[in-house]
Amino acid sequence: MKSEIISVCGNTKYHCVRLHRGEDLLESIEILCKKKNIGAGTILSGVGCISKGRIRDASGVTIREINEDCEIVSLNGTVSTNRCHLHIALSKEDLSAIGGHLCSGCIVNTTCELIIAELPELYIDVEDDSETGYDELIFRK
Repeated sequence: MKSEIISVCGNTKYHCVRLHRGEDLLESIEILCKKKNIGAGTILSGVGCISKGRIRDASGVTIREINEDCEIVSLNGTVSTNRCHLHIALSKEDLSAIGGHLCSGCIVNTTCELIIAELPELYIDVEDDSETGYDELIFRK
């Protein structure tokens, strides 16, 4: 993560970052959140390409590996120092698409340009939810 610009508009900070070849997409976002102490934020834009992907399907269990170059056609979700919850959609060489929950192991190919909006009046906490059976994100002021 060599290129970074921070812009402020009202109470919202925008982190504009360019990731480079070989960086892990999820881990780079998590590092940025910790480095900048982002309590709550959202991915506004994430475009680029990966050389390898790892995404989890809707079962919440099965992780699939994609071992080919893919374009990132969508990347969205919530980010914070506590946890990032991101979904990604990828376009393969044959233009078929695959998507799911972003896992560590999605490796940037040439570049990935990210714009993250930091929401300074909120922070994201994690709480056990007996209804879903998962640790879920909770937004707090």
